[in-house]
Amino acid sequence: MSTDIPSNGGSSGESFGGRIGRTMAGSESWWPARPTPPSGAPNVIIMVVDDLGWSDLGCFGSEIATPNLDRVAANGLQFTNFHVTPMCSPSRASLLTGMHPHRAGMGTVAQSDPGFPGYAHELRDDVITLAEVLRDNGYATAAVGKWHLAKDSDISHAGPMHSWPCQRGFERYYGFLGPFTNLHQPNQIVEDNTIVDRDDYPEGYYFSDDITDRSIRMFREVKTANPTKPMFLYFAHGAVHAPLHAKPVDIAKYSGRYRTGWDALKAERFARQEALGVLPEGTVVAPRNTERDHDVKPWDDLTADEQRLFARHMEVYAAMVDNIDQNVGRLLGALEELGELDNTIFMFTSDNGASREGEVSGTSAYYVHLLEGDDVQADLARIEDLGGPQTTPHYPRGWAQASNTPWRLFKVNTHAGGQSSPMLFHWPAGNLERGGQRSQYTYVTDVFPTLLDLIGIERPKHRHRVALRDLQGWSFAPVLQSASSPRTHQEHYVEMNGHRGYYRDGWEIVTLHHALTPFNDDEWELYHLDEDPTELHDLAQQHPQMLKDLAAAWEQAAHFNDVYPLDEGSSIKYLIRPEWHEQLQRPITIPAGSPTLERWRALQFIWFRGFDIEIELEHHDGAQGWLVAHGCQGAGYGFYTRDNTITFVHNNGRGATLEFDCGALAPGASSVHFRFTAAAQRRWQVAASVDGASFREVAEVPMMFGIAPFEGIDVGVCRRSPVSWKIYEAHGTFPYTGTLKHARYTPGEPGPDSPDRLFDVIRKMGAKYE
Repeated sequence: MSTDIPSNGGSSGESFGGRIGRTMAGSESWWPARPTPPSGAPNVIIMVVDDLGWSDLGCFGSEIATPNLDRVAANGLQFTNFHVTPMCSPSRASLLTGMHPHRAGMGTVAQSDPGFPGYAHELRDDVITLAEVLRDNGYATAAVGKWHLAKDSDISHAGPMHSWPCQRGFERYYGFLGPFTNLHQPNQIVEDNTIVDRDDYPEGYYFSDDITDRSIRMFREVKTANPTKPMFLYFAHGAVHAPLHAKPVDIAKYSGRYRTGWDALKAERFARQEALGVLPEGTVVAPRNTERDHDVKPWDDLTADEQRLFARHMEVYAAMVDNIDQNVGRLLGALEELGELDNTIFMFTSDNGASREGEVSGTSAYYVHLLEGDDVQADLARIEDLGGPQTTPHYPRGWAQASNTPWRLFKVNTHAGGQSSPMLFHWPAGNLERGGQRSQYTYVTDVFPTLLDLIGIERPKHRHRVALRDLQGWSFAPVLQSASSPRTHQEHYVEMNGHRGYYRDGWEIVTLHHALTPFNDDEWELYHLDEDPTELHDLAQQHPQMLKDLAAAWEQAAHFNDVYPLDEGSSIKYLIRPEWHEQLQRPITIPAGSPTLERWRALQFIWFRGFDIEIELEHHDGAQGWLVAHGCQGAGYGFYTRDNTITFVHNNGRGATLEFDCGALAPGASSVHFRFTAAAQRRWQVAASVDGASFREVAEVPMMFGIAPFEGIDVGVCRRSPVSWKIYEAHGTFPYTGTLKHARYTPGEPGPDSPDRLFDVIRKMGAKYE
């Protein structure tokens, strides 16, 4: 039998370092060590904007009003040769860990789970985040905004949550876990480890304002409770990623500003850049992109309608950037009121270059555009709604080219336009040069060691008793102190969706890879960036040994950092899922009153397949409201009842919301059954049955797939962004007023066009490029 009496007869308290007597008054107190930051440790704010181009700030040549960020540049340092990875999740992983993205498990965006270490799409156990290090050294840690560092299959209420912010060092979190969101009516907001249960948003809500309010509140909470405790805030904007949403007052500021087009804008910005001195002397601006599948039309070759529509897209984008600047002013103003601004390191950057995802013509329907193609006439019909909650826009890639002035190409590409980022660094108490520029090559992995260097903290050797991988960045602290300091960054590889690159000591090799073509050494281009920063003069023929050496270095780095297997462009990475994924395709019952079933989880029931929805209810005369709703203004479907009639709603995301009569729902009805049959040409045949009667054919409509619907499944209500704007305006979220018990979803067979039926064909097609 165990006993609490120590075997030596002494006090059990002696092992804790103090002397324990019979009374507290006669005992010696002792406390365990508490994490304590270095004396005078600064607050740290890292602000990351999503898809912001290198030239989109006034201090980098833009016409967009960014007075607060321009003031940051004037009172701090402006890094004109800062680089990131060409995509969001990889850059964020590298920023927070100091590791190359594949090495951290985040080789591309966290929207697949193909079963390879470099593409695990969750932060690995053997890397540590900056938040974890700072928290363990006495910092308060918080994050707001976009996360996108967890698998899409892990961001529902069920988790698992091991790669969520609060499990990776952040004590507080407020934002969304996925790739992007509706800025007027976010599809998901997570607070700490809880998905916020929210039916609607107030008039005038805007996500960028909300996360700024939360950041200010978090700082005030910490600094009033303990003014000596330093704070780390990771502020990750959802803007300016699509859907391009902005407030009407901000859009109005840019009305008519872009009617001269992207060619003229690019020339204007380059002229300002030359005047500001942010480019090396003699830099030549890259010409309009003409590369296959990346080309941009001359503005003057567009029709008048196209010019009018495309200019409106850029007005919305400019308004988003303007709002970011306004909120920077609010945040820094709040720090100044608290007396904290001087000893706060404020770093501002973008996660990659400007995005070409709007492709040639842009879109008002981002969620369906990439798979369904352009529809300029549908976009023109909604031109006044662009930027508002009824559309999900993205600008054409011609504007992305202008945003990336003076560089070539776009986000995703490993050329400069994909991975050159504006960067500002402000720390008054650090005695840095005010208004200085730094042209030394720096890279996203260098931020982690630099901040630890400045604060005076060492990176630990272990995390949760797991040995950590070696840090892969170099501190640029010497560069902060002197404009004449040699660059500290030495070399690194780049890879994104088959595009490759390697940087070493001012030289770079890079490829522009086309999907389903061989990977070979003929793709490599060679540039001497110290003399040709805009990558206009390929020196591969002149320096074959240099190219060979860098290509060999890339190959070695790729093997070491888990870059292989490469993405050959077959899209098979989106089809490969672990065995447990089959569990998510089984029937489920969703009780009325349940929180929204998360977007990706809900998509598994309908993706390229038929499905059934069976609803149990007690309908009484006059009861009305949504029975089930799946989606939002970006695309969706649902069924509601009014005047004892059921109506099927199908929103194609492009402004066409169609309604179909499903027949009567008589008082006393107890069950409704909706059947979606997957037909050819990616169509659904929809039928309805009440109380076991024969099915009534209702409609044949296009399927939804990819990232549509972008809202999950609601039973008995339609929350947040609505499937039907007409119903929303009349009834709000329109909860069902009868008694609704539950809805049961049963996935059916994959449709004849389903990629699952073509899996072996796709695998063979991609394997040809092994």
